[in-house]
Amino acid sequence: MKDLICDEFQNTVDNLLIRHHSILDIISKLSEATCRVNRSVIKTVTDCGCVSVQAQKIQIPDNIQSIAELKSCLDNHLRGQLCPQCEEVISSELGKLLFYTAALCNTLDINLYDVFIKEQKKASALGVYNFR
Repeated sequence: MKDLICDEFQNTVDNLLIRHHSILDIISKLSEATCRVNRSVIKTVTDCGCVSVQAQKIQIPDNIQSIAELKSCLDNHLRGQLCPQCEEVISSELGKLLFYTAALCNTLDINLYDVFIKEQKKASALGVYNFR
């Protein structure tokens, strides 16, 4: 079922992409979409203020015994919660990013669902050795 949704999305993108059909246009639009996602996240801090960033060096104790203990020391530096308006903007920008990702897959004849599956299998097979 999930692969059908992904395939349907990829087919819809293929049917809709007329103006930016060149690989060069797709790559530039994908890059632009990435920047717009980043900008919308930044605006949650600088314009709306629904979230804030409180960053500092993460202190990891010397006596960490497990991955679970290590994860409990990590901090994403984000404080607060997205307001509905900011969440909507970010979701919209992420949607555009997915659109151009699917467009790139179409142009290169790559199945987007297969990309998801390969990445999921790699992440689960490598487990904690897949740190990013």
